[in-house]
Order: sequence, then C-alpha cells, then structure tokens
Amino acid sequence: MLIGLQNVTFEFGARAIITDATWHIQPGERIGLIGYNGTGKSTILKLLVGQYTPSKGTVEKGKDTTIGYLHQDLLSFDTNETITEVALGAFERVRELEKEVEQLGKELEANPEDNDLLIKYTDALHEIDVLDGYNINHKAEEVLHGLGFTTNDLTRPYKEFSGGWRMRVLLAKMILQAPDVLLLDEPTNHLDLPSIEWLEKYLLHYKGSVVIVSHDKFFLNKMVNKIVEVYQQQLNFYTGDYEYYEVEKVQRIEIQQRAFENQQDYIRQQERFIERFKAKASKAAQAQSIQKRLDKLEVIEDVQLERPNIKINFAVDKTPGKVLVDLKGISKTYPTQTILENAFAEIERGDKIALIGANGKGKSTLLRIVAGMESFEGERVWGHNVDESFYAQHQLESLNLNNTILQEVQECGTKKTDLELRALLGCFLFGGDDVDKRIKILSGGEKARVALTKTIISKANFLMLDEPTNHLDMATVELLAEALTKYDGSIILVSHDRYFISKTANKIWEIEDKKIIEFKGDYNEWVEWKERMAKQKANAPENPKAKPIKEEKPVEPVKAAGPIDKDLQKQIQKLQKAIAQIEQNIETLNKEKAEIEVQMADPAMYANPEKLKNIEKAYHDKNALIRSMNKEYEMAFNDLVALESK
Repeated sequence: MLIGLQNVTFEFGARAIITDATWHIQPGERIGLIGYNGTGKSTILKLLVGQYTPSKGTVEKGKDTTIGYLHQDLLSFDTNETITEVALGAFERVRELEKEVEQLGKELEANPEDNDLLIKYTDALHEIDVLDGYNINHKAEEVLHGLGFTTNDLTRPYKEFSGGWRMRVLLAKMILQAPDVLLLDEPTNHLDLPSIEWLEKYLLHYKGSVVIVSHDKFFLNKMVNKIVEVYQQQLNFYTGDYEYYEVEKVQRIEIQQRAFENQQDYIRQQERFIERFKAKASKAAQAQSIQKRLDKLEVIEDVQLERPNIKINFAVDKTPGKVLVDLKGISKTYPTQTILENAFAEIERGDKIALIGANGKGKSTLLRIVAGMESFEGERVWGHNVDESFYAQHQLESLNLNNTILQEVQECGTKKTDLELRALLGCFLFGGDDVDKRIKILSGGEKARVALTKTIISKANFLMLDEPTNHLDMATVELLAEALTKYDGSIILVSHDRYFISKTANKIWEIEDKKIIEFKGDYNEWVEWKERMAKQKANAPENPKAKPIKEEKPVEPVKAAGPIDKDLQKQIQKLQKAIAQIEQNIETLNKEKAEIEVQMADPAMYANPEKLKNIEKAYHDKNALIRSMNKEYEMAFNDLVALESK
C-alpha cells in the first residue's frame, strides 16, 4: 500500500462527508474518484495529503511514498520565472547537483591537485548521470509542448499566462516529478482536446498510481481500471472503467432493492405474528423470541438515489427559416495572430454543431462572431425568424446580484410555475433552500449554472453555448446532453467534453488554415475519419484545404457463382456448432446468475456476513464469466460472417 484511509470518519460541522471509510491505494492503480457535486471528492484528496485531519480513524502512508497533488488552490502561486524554469523545479536534486558541479569546477581550477575535490566532482557528475540529469531540459520541453505550449511560450514568464495555462505549467511540473501517487482534481478542466489526448497517452504509461477526480466520462474510460464512488457518506469500489461502473451500479441497486423489499415483507410478517400472539400464554415465548431476532437483524437500507430523476426540457416559440446564419468571407485578425481569412460557412435549421480544436485556434472567437458579439471583416447574414440565446462565462456579469436564484430565473418571462422552475434549478444542483440564495454570494461556478439555466428556459430556437458543461457534475451533463438531443432548435457549441459532444453534435466545425472546415457527421465518425486521413497522409499526402466529406460505404460487387469449397463449408459448420454451444452456455450462466440473485434477495442471507461475502463473490464471478462468454460469442460470430462472405 502507498497511501490510504483506515476506518476514517470526517465531518464539516454536523455534516458527515465519509463515515468509517477504508481505502488503500496500491502501486500501479489508476483510480477514478467520482460522486455528485458536494459529496466530498476534493475533501477526500485533502485528507490523503494531510490538509485535513479525520475526526476518527487514520490516514496511512508508506515511509518513502511521494505524492503529487494538482488542485485549483495552486493558482495562488506566482513568479517571474519562465514556464520552463517553473517546470524544471521538478528536478530539485539535479539542479542542486548542477550548482555543486559548477562550484567544484571553479575550486578545481584553483586547486587542480586536490584529490578530495576531484572525487566530489566526479561523484556529483555520476549522480547527475544516474538521475538522467542531462536530459531534464528536453523532458520539460516535451511535456510542455504536449500540454499545448509553443516553442516561443517556453521563454515567457509564468506570470504572463492566464489561470488555465498556469495550471498546465504546474501539471507539467508534477508529471516531471514522477511521484509514486498522482492526485489530480479535475485535470482536464483547463485543457483543450489535443492536450487531453496527450495527457491520456502519457498517464497510461505512467509507472506510479493515479487518482483522478473528473466529470469527463471519455477521460475516465480511457484512464482508470478502478472506480471509487463517494455515495451516501460511504466509499463504494468497482474494479473496472467508468462504463463497467455504470452497469454494475444498476445491478447492485436492483439487488439491494429486491433484498430491501423482501426483508421488509419478512419484518412485517414477523411483526404481525408478534402483535397477534404476544398476549397469548402459549405463544408469548415464541413471540418474544421472534422480537429478539428482529432486534438483532441487520436492516438493509432502502436504495435512495441522491438525485431526483428530473428531465430538462426545452421549449421553442417559433420556427426559423432554412438558413439561420450565413458567414460570407469572414476575416478576423489580432495584432499577433490571424484567426480567419476569407472564411465561409452556413448554419442550417436542425444543425447541432460542435466547434472543436486546440486552444488558440479561435473557437470562442468564431462563436462570438456568429453571435454578433465580435468585430470582424466580411458579412454575417442573419436568417428569418431566428430567436437566439448566447451562453458564455462573461455573461455572469449581467446577472442581478440582488436577486435570489429563483427571482433571477422568474424574470426570464417564461410561463413556467415556481414548482417547474425549482425542478429545473434542481437539475443544475440548486436544491431546496438554495434557490433563495442571493446571486451576490454565489461562487463563479454557481453563477455559471444560473446563467445556463436562464439560457435553457429562454424558448430560443438557436443556442450558442461556450463551454456549457464547466461546473456541472456528470449527472447534470447527462441530463443536458439528453435535452439538447431532443431540442427542436439549432445549436453551435464549444466544449472540450468529448462525451457531451458525442451525444449532442451532428456536425463538426474545425478551424484549419484560417478556414472553417465542416464535417457532416457526429464526433465518433469524425474521429474515425481523422484516423483514416492520418493513415492516408502517411502514404500519400492530400490537399489540406479539401473539404472533408462524410464517406459513403462502397457498394460491394456481386460475386459470381463458383464451385462449392468443401473445406470452407466444414469451417462454417464447425463455427455454427460452436456458436450454438456458446449460446447454450450463456443461457445456462444467466439461469445460474438468476438463482444467485434469488439467494441475495433473501433477508436471512444478510444475517451471515461470511455467507453473504461468498455469495457476492459467486455473483461477480458469474458476471465475469457471462461477459467473457459474450466476447467469445462476438468473436465467433465475426469469424462466421468473414467466412460466409468468402
């Protein structure tokens, strides 16, 4: 074990964050720490590094364990040093040795015959070599480039950069330190897509353990092999990626719900018996015995989801014309950079466009041009009957600071009742009395969620959204994505959340060579297309200015009839038998799984911890076998299809 919690309880005042929690982080683990906003994920990281002390229990740490902790509070750090110098701060010992070698070199010039000095000098050089100290500049530059910095940026002072870019420098320093455990609190919040992809590749080969707090499903699915969920003051463990967790959690809830209902039936039956016979002399002893048994019974908790199952619904007042926005010959130049040059694009009714690409390419600038909030050269033609709504972080300034949250959304002029508005605010993490808070006391993230709520209830038929998922938890991102999928209007959005983009967009816009390149298809199709283009480019370079077109699947030529291949027929028959056998095995396994579920739903099972542990293990083993058998079935089926097509 590198670090962990042993029977830890921690409270803020009267509110418990975790109760009697045990968690040991082992070498090589990549863990996703998840939970709804406010459940205490960041607090748990602070417990692990000693910033908070538990009310009960202990935080355990290996004697030589080193920890790197990336969090928002680091942004208070400031310096005039270049970003390369800041990153090189990771190599403290090497920097000390370099100074020592420089000093010893000067002393040796003055005393060339001093053997002791020569030995110290040689030893210091050897230690630098062992620590790979001659490559530290190359390593620092490689990591900074990977996180999106240009060669010119490397010599710029750290203090010149904005908060998001500063966080990248500190992340680079932490990666270069290579601690035994990396604790990363929302590491992708300040990264663009290319930097997120670079970080994924880097961390996948990282030798230490990694704990990640993130709302990015794509990132978690690629990165983690274990999920730790903070739920109802407990830590729940799942061995697998985020997708595995989602499936497994539903199964656990179903089993617990059945067990709860069965136990409640059992308790009611026993209580009826006690009530009926407690006064009868011949049955009184039996009634007392049953009562004692009930008193000792470990009660199964009802499954109470912390978040209500509320839907976000958009309303559109009027239908626009076929073309909402026509961009003609758009150019946009800053003193040091040209973003667009004679660019053309159209947004049509029903388009749901994701603007993606590296930071600094001009995504938000283009979004503001579409919204009419940015100066430019060229022509932007607004379509007929367009009723637009624009969401961006700077809009927070337009909120009335003296309003309560509820008053602020009431003033949007919708015909929604207070109950409907409260339900919608609940989706955006404002529950109960929270809606009566004044805007002026809210954090930046809370104000952003209020502004997003106002955008959603505006009844606009064209939404322009700049990073709408910032400050939202996974459940709310899911609700928002689902609502935008069903939304009758048109959308153009900027986001680095790949899951959100994949769920909402039917077109992708990219800025390349100062032009707007359009891809007609969703995010997953765009990724596949980019990969194909990269492979083709490696063999035969293509015109980079060509407009990507969603490729149609080529029509397979009809094969002429030929002689029957007997060997091929035998292979096909053999595979068909194997598939039939696998199907039978899967059916048997599912029946056995159902039998185990019946046992798990028996309340008596929960009175025997050892028996419960064994039955839970059997259940997980059975699930693993079913998953393995399904994969075997899929492979065999694909082989059969391949053979039959010959």
